[in-house]
Amino acid sequence: MTFTPTRAAELPPSAQESSAVSLPGTAVRRVITALSFRNIGAVYVWLVIVVLFSVWAPDTFPTTITVKQVLNGNAVAGLVALSVVPPLAARVFDLSVAYTMSLTSVLTAHFLVASGLGPATAITLAMAAALLIGVVNGIVVVVLRVDSFIATLATGALIQSLITMVTNDSSITGVQLLAEPFASIAQLDAGGITLPVLYLLLAALAIWFLLEHTATGRRLYATGFNADAARLQGVRTDRLRFLTLLASALLSGFAGVVFASSVGSGSPTAGTPYLLSAYAAAFVGATQLRAGRFNAWGTVLAVLLLGTGITGLGLATSAQWATSLFTGSVLIVALVLTGGRIALPAVLRRRPGPRPDTNSTSTSTSTSTSKAS
Repeated sequence: MTFTPTRAAELPPSAQESSAVSLPGTAVRRVITALSFRNIGAVYVWLVIVVLFSVWAPDTFPTTITVKQVLNGNAVAGLVALSVVPPLAARVFDLSVAYTMSLTSVLTAHFLVASGLGPATAITLAMAAALLIGVVNGIVVVVLRVDSFIATLATGALIQSLITMVTNDSSITGVQLLAEPFASIAQLDAGGITLPVLYLLLAALAIWFLLEHTATGRRLYATGFNADAARLQGVRTDRLRFLTLLASALLSGFAGVVFASSVGSGSPTAGTPYLLSAYAAAFVGATQLRAGRFNAWGTVLAVLLLGTGITGLGLATSAQWATSLFTGSVLIVALVLTGGRIALPAVLRRRPGPRPDTNSTSTSTSTSTSKAS
């Protein structure tokens, strides 16, 4: 028996019309879903914040200088926020990132000013210290099976004691920190946009590619969703968790080097203000683009949202406590929405579904009627 493929011209006219209509309809539904509040709600909140501060501070906020200030001023915060994304994807908390950032900041400054080493050597030694912190975190969390929240908090306390020993709780300053080529690491700019913005984009691109387009990224998400099930499927969950802590320490350590270059000093409390904002950005980012998953571009979007709000509060000469109130409120709202404690309004969470096929409905109805008769 020979089968002849059916040509498009041989299809019934109703089938051809249905096929032609379904393609544009599917594309429209995809665009609507991509632009829905559930998918990119932070963008709409960001636009509301921009409009609000443009009305509140019309002379200072809606300017090109403000845009550059938001980008340049939040690049380091973005690096710290991205440093916690890989561990969180594997359900590991690294609370030592702020202390690691502070340590590399003061070590780089100490090696440049007190030891007289060159910038390359100073940065290498500081990053080696960050790598050592990642190894210690990995051993305590993965090998010794200590809860990551408690373990990295304890590691942070040990790092802070080392910082105090090196700095005596005083910032390290010197002309070596203001001279080339070290100052160019963070202060070199193109059109008013400094190099740390480029570092942020490159780090986000690397993490996005790792999580979304590699087998390692899929295994990281599997480890975070259900480590036992992933382990039964042959995923080396312990090794992945260990490597995420190494990556977190290295990226936060690099943020400390960039911070020292940008301000021209090594501060013993450089990373402290970034801890809350980093986790706020990571959790808000988990509600965007890839809802329910910690992801790079959602985190960057959240960093810019938070940075815009904080910059606007500064330009509007608000109270000093308003910044912490804003960051904490955004984090709480993001966690509530992520956990599903409060549902979004139906008009915001409505997703267009496939329209019922009237022809098939009528056909099935007539078929069932004939069977019944």
